[in-house]
Amino acid sequence: MKIVYTEEHRKRSARTELYGGQLVPPFECPERIDFILAEAEKRGFGAIVPPRAHGMAPVLAVHDAGYAAFLENAWANWSALGHQGEAIVTVWPARTMRSDRIPAHFEAQLGYYCLASETSISDGTWEAALASKDVALTSADLVIGGARTAFGLCRPPGHHAATDQYGGYCFFNNAAIAAQHARDKGIERVAILDVDFHHGNGTQEIFYDRDDVLFISLHGDPDQAFPHFLGFADETGSGAGEGFNLNLPMPPGTGFDVWRAALGKAMERIARFDPGLVIVSLGVDTFEKDPISFFKLTSNDFSTMGADIAALGLPTLFLMEGGYAVEEVGINTINVLEGFCV
Repeated sequence: MKIVYTEEHRKRSARTELYGGQLVPPFECPERIDFILAEAEKRGFGAIVPPRAHGMAPVLAVHDAGYAAFLENAWANWSALGHQGEAIVTVWPARTMRSDRIPAHFEAQLGYYCLASETSISDGTWEAALASKDVALTSADLVIGGARTAFGLCRPPGHHAATDQYGGYCFFNNAAIAAQHARDKGIERVAILDVDFHHGNGTQEIFYDRDDVLFISLHGDPDQAFPHFLGFADETGSGAGEGFNLNLPMPPGTGFDVWRAALGKAMERIARFDPGLVIVSLGVDTFEKDPISFFKLTSNDFSTMGADIAALGLPTLFLMEGGYAVEEVGINTINVLEGFCV
């Protein structure tokens, strides 16, 4: 299995995250990727290849052009206001306010385009997001071109990014961009399987009314976990997309037996859909020691997860999402990939 990776991800090295009422060093940090690379090297797993630049067309196939322009200029516009810290949202177009116009002031634009204030915009965010989507697209090209599988070591992650909103550490939705790219290359049906602890709200929003991309998410109950306002079981798609969105939320303390049963339901639905490509949004923050989740999977469980996904017998693209227990993130990630390849 080839691993697509670029050092460009290091350009996003934010200093601040709003967590528990304090500004703390972000859980989503460059060191996460170092642990994954170190584990891959330790086991002799996969050749590492660089991404190829794909331009903005694949991004604009799923994201709003105004939103992309906002991200491109965000750091410069924030810096022009004379602020010393990183860009963090202070106001939103809440339910009692207007949301039918894009505001002129940059402070308000932050709120218009952001869904959660834990994610600051820092110097280098735009460049890292561009590189991350190219990692996803290059990985997709490998599988579209005939490889059984590939791993896009994406950072920043992507599954919380909606058509025109960032948050949850995500700016461009790498899985959605790759899925649309595959469709544009002639793959009739694509399934996205999101195994991150947090619901892939952005991916759901992008494909919610479509029947050519099946979205399935296994995640913590949004009544108890971020992103809170999406990810419930009664969200099944709309219009042509009715029945092509499957959410499998689970409660605090969920162990692997319960989680694996939910994965079995997901596998059955994917098999019925019969896609030409499966994209796995690979978050390993379901791990029992992860600092911002409440599932109880162990490291060995991730190998079983990979084997279960492999049993579908379908071309599969893995794209990195979450996982914040940094000492184990590499072990758990490579366990999934090795489990798939056995």
